[in-house]
Amino acid sequence: MNLITTPFGHESTAAEVAAGIDLTGKRAIVTGGASGIGVETAKAIASTGAEVTLAVRDTSAGETVAASIIQETGNEEVDVLELDLADQASVKSFVDGWDETLHLLVNNAGVMAIQDLTLTPEGWEMQFATNHLGHFALANGLHEYLAADGAARIVSVSSLGHRRSPVVFEDINFENREYDPWAAYGQSKTANVLFAVEATRRWAGDGITSNALMPGGIMTNLQRHMPPASLEAMRRQAEDGFRMKTPEQGAATSVLLATSPQLEGIGGRYFEDCNEAERNPTGEGMGGVRPYALDPADAERLWDLSLELTA
Repeated sequence: MNLITTPFGHESTAAEVAAGIDLTGKRAIVTGGASGIGVETAKAIASTGAEVTLAVRDTSAGETVAASIIQETGNEEVDVLELDLADQASVKSFVDGWDETLHLLVNNAGVMAIQDLTLTPEGWEMQFATNHLGHFALANGLHEYLAADGAARIVSVSSLGHRRSPVVFEDINFENREYDPWAAYGQSKTANVLFAVEATRRWAGDGITSNALMPGGIMTNLQRHMPPASLEAMRRQAEDGFRMKTPEQGAATSVLLATSPQLEGIGGRYFEDCNEAERNPTGEGMGGVRPYALDPADAERLWDLSLELTA
């Protein structure tokens, strides 16, 4: 299987990737569309003429962003709906209120490095519950609307952090091991990639494809749970030459997977810097995808477990 390459790269912006693409008449949902790279993702997709829904916890912030996107793009078909991915009742309410064909679902929202073990009412570790199970339930709940399009795409924002941990099926919620915020984040981001693998396999007959991506290193509200020392270390890395991105650059790979004709019918893959990533068995260096994140057996196992948990 040849890796997919594009003319875009690390420096490319979401606007550059979306330039010249016409998605008039299509409908997209962007979770977490009121902050960080979600704003730039939603704006770039709106610039193609698509109708865009910002699925956000803070609808007031969402309305402000929507108004700004409408003003900048001239596309008035941008709206806001409430969604808290850590709350399965909120996900169900969102799904129950949806009744339109859906072309694009961008699973962008997430949390990172929660310092203390935090559980949802169901007993699920918060990062896994938000980053994976919330998006899993959302996609499954919207399946009939994605299938109605016949060529729908799901885009899942994963991370370089997936290399911190596979999904530890025997102890996802840290009941029998010491909690580590980065291991928890890592397994949730691995889960995002495994979801893309299995969603593509299960839903290919409906024309639905799904891919995952690493957006890059970007300073956004995602770092809000990190201790000051860790934030300072990130800033030093940037000063020492680590190639940080702007939010406009960070959204580029998401927008590529959502809009590029080159990705039509392509799924179950992991991208970084607007190109498909090579497999990196050792996890050394700053690029690549760990093979366990693309493992079809683990992808199927995670899907079955997630169905059981969210049923």
